[in-house]
Amino acid sequence: MSNIYGKNIKVSIFGQSHSPAIGVIVDGLPAGFPIDFYELKLFLQRRMPGQSKYTTMRRESDEPEFLSGLVDGITCGAPLAAIICNIDKRSSDYDKLWDIPRPSHADYTAYIKYGEARDVRGGGAFSGRLTAPLCIAGGIFLQLLKQKGVYIAAHISQIGSICDRLFNPVSVGKEEFNALREAGFPVLEAEAGERMLSALEDAKQAGDSLGGIIECAVVGVPAGIGEPMFNGIENRLAAILFGIPAVKGVEFGNGFSAAGLRGSENNDAFIMHGDTVQTRTNNHGGILGGITSGMPVIFRTAFKPTPSISTEQDSVSLSRRESVKLAISGRHDPCIVPRAVPCIEAAAAIAIYDAMLEPSGHI
Repeated sequence: MSNIYGKNIKVSIFGQSHSPAIGVIVDGLPAGFPIDFYELKLFLQRRMPGQSKYTTMRRESDEPEFLSGLVDGITCGAPLAAIICNIDKRSSDYDKLWDIPRPSHADYTAYIKYGEARDVRGGGAFSGRLTAPLCIAGGIFLQLLKQKGVYIAAHISQIGSICDRLFNPVSVGKEEFNALREAGFPVLEAEAGERMLSALEDAKQAGDSLGGIIECAVVGVPAGIGEPMFNGIENRLAAILFGIPAVKGVEFGNGFSAAGLRGSENNDAFIMHGDTVQTRTNNHGGILGGITSGMPVIFRTAFKPTPSISTEQDSVSLSRRESVKLAISGRHDPCIVPRAVPCIEAAAAIAIYDAMLEPSGHI
């Protein structure tokens, strides 16, 4: 089923934006692991709606209720199941979307595939609301990886045309990660963040939206994780990253910019660091032939602008088969990127942990 991810662990996401609840089932967690619920709460709060004027004003506490898989806060080996109740729903905001699909949204393709049985309220099963249970699972896997010395963090590298500086792909580490987690707006350069917020305000006032890019780094992953061809680390990361709504592109290391370089510019020379083989640079983003090299895993994920904007747009009436104008009401983020940062970290944690459970892996 398309809502299930994983080879060695299974993460199943369920629910819709306006259903009574959304949730996740995780099968394959090791027994005996004590979950730090305070740390998990802080992680979930980073993607929670209604925290600033640049996010949707939908008010949801996003407090998970664990139904199984735990005894006194410790994993017991049974599948872990958790739900988040949907409290602040305004389904009437979506009444006209049963007949008029939003441009660049899944309304039309859902109509073609599911017909009148589809759920358009809040985007139904296509909604970014489904990233909340993804973050429950990812937040737990982040804690499991930390025990193994593996750390993951992401930042906003671009909103609109405004760019933050990128991670140093060789020396990125926990000091930067800690600073990003404590920042209200996760960027490496405060001045870039201020310009991004100004651009968000301009887009919001114009009834429009912006897209952007999130850069993520994974440090501490040992060399030798992953396989060639269809089960490489790039494949596994891309599969789960594209499950996050609005993701339109993923690149690793130098990514698309490598196409404009010579081999002599893009190649990473091997060097000895004590008894360890490393590379002097990290244009390969920590992955060679689908297998981790021991260098930081670096990737960037591109997000399209939020499709739901208040500016009037052209659409069609599905029942009348004629062109119409559509002005969207409701509560929507002018940019998805700020709240997507922990979602990227969560997705990366699930994919990396799953890959490290391979017989040739290191868990």
